[in-house]
Amino acid sequence: MGSKYRLLPWIHDVLGELSFDSALDGFSGSGSVAYLLKSMGKQVTANDRLRFSHEIATAIVENPGVVVAPEDMELLLRANADKRDFIQRTFRGIFFEEADLAFLDLVWSNLPALDDPYKRALTLAALIRSSVKRQPRGVFTVAGDPEHYKDGRRDLRLSLREHFVEQVDTYNLAAFDNGRANHAFHGDVFDVDPKGIDLVYLDPPYVPRADDNCYVKRYHFLEGLATYWEGAEFTERSRVKKLKKPYTPFSYRRDATDAFDRLFRQFADSIIVLSYSSNGFPDLSTLVSLMGRYKKVVEVQGRDHRYHFGTHANVERNQVTEYLIVGQ
Repeated sequence: MGSKYRLLPWIHDVLGELSFDSALDGFSGSGSVAYLLKSMGKQVTANDRLRFSHEIATAIVENPGVVVAPEDMELLLRANADKRDFIQRTFRGIFFEEADLAFLDLVWSNLPALDDPYKRALTLAALIRSSVKRQPRGVFTVAGDPEHYKDGRRDLRLSLREHFVEQVDTYNLAAFDNGRANHAFHGDVFDVDPKGIDLVYLDPPYVPRADDNCYVKRYHFLEGLATYWEGAEFTERSRVKKLKKPYTPFSYRRDATDAFDRLFRQFADSIIVLSYSSNGFPDLSTLVSLMGRYKKVVEVQGRDHRYHFGTHANVERNQVTEYLIVGQ
């Protein structure tokens, strides 16, 4: 759990020692590793089954340099085009202030006015990032009065609108063309065609230590926001309107070992780089053994890392050893 942003220099060094031209990030998440691969000049495919992760990958990986122009911002920030208010009605008193919720409805009402899919993806990526920065602790597991969390931090002082304007600029700066045909897919990694992929980077959702230590449960609001909750199913009796968690074999002890075996078999003809944390399941020796069924050489590189869950003073910190298991 957690973005690999702080580990990117180390990951770059490991990947830089390998010979490959095309790459797949099978669980792209925040998009940081897929973006790193793009910056290395590789032809990149980013895949994730979560819609908000897919929108981020479309914005910064597949996008060949399209940006949201000032005239696009004028369209996005004009009056609510169709008077929609689903977010206000659904999340009033749960997340954010009333003006913030109204702003989310407003941007979604004007999003169809953008005629380019990459501009829409950039807009959604900026909206998603703005929501994380505006939300106390950066996760959506607990409802509460935003005033209770205000402690002078800039991210909590800024409105969602102010965050959004800043984040559009940030994502615009991140958009570039590396001269390759990069793609972002939304789906199950087991449905990805392995042909033509020189290297596959895998960072699956390991079995959580606690029920609340789960990507979907922490970021369900972002998943809904990416589609304006189209077809969404809320968990019954959930105060914070959590979405029903989709099944993945990697999150269950009874299924995880077999899932890794299937994954390694699927990409047996590619270089495999598996990201693994020491608090994950299965254990390191099991994963090395499984990968060894399909790879002649399996190497393990480790680095201590501290994950931060949240943004407040008493944030949960989890010290782990992060491994890259490389099979060739």
